[in-house]
Amino acid sequence: MTNRRQAAQETRRKLVDAARRIVLAKGLAGTTVDEICSSSGVAKGTFYVYFKRKEDILNELNCHAEFQDLLATTMKRDGTFTERLSFFMRTFASQIEKSGLKLCQEWVRNSAVPEFARNVAGKDKLKLDRALTLELFEDGVKRGELRADAPVESLSTMIVDVLYGEMLCWVDSDGEYGFSQRTREFCQTFLNDILAPFLA
Repeated sequence: MTNRRQAAQETRRKLVDAARRIVLAKGLAGTTVDEICSSSGVAKGTFYVYFKRKEDILNELNCHAEFQDLLATTMKRDGTFTERLSFFMRTFASQIEKSGLKLCQEWVRNSAVPEFARNVAGKDKLKLDRALTLELFEDGVKRGELRADAPVESLSTMIVDVLYGEMLCWVDSDGEYGFSQRTREFCQTFLNDILAPFLA
């Protein structure tokens, strides 16, 4: 990696880290680009090299590498397909909980409210999560753990639907509904029965 590229990545990381701190403390509506730049030590003009507006930084906060790394970690695990899928779902929920309720509430608001429709953060995150989950199911077919005719697209979409539904309940209840807890319960109670007809 060149020094210039490394410097650009470091600048972007500073902006994202500062935005995370401020958004968690004040919410996105109460956060300004000036605050992000001041806190990160990055010039305001440089902010706009990386992001068109403050709402776009949510994409970076919610699609960061740990979610992309989750698939690779899951696929390296021993055990059955059901066990790996359960690990994937439980870790997904745990990572979102660790990022903070306020950040998740801001992401939901930003991706669902019509005046923010031109912001693609929500669509990119959903697309990423659907792609990761589909890849996990396709890997199960390749390993011979799932039947070749298993409806992997429908199954992977259903799993994302469950995770996003649980996440919305967590956000809507202001954290009283335990996202990780409900995901664990779903995996223990329903996952075996849902996958049983499609196991090889």
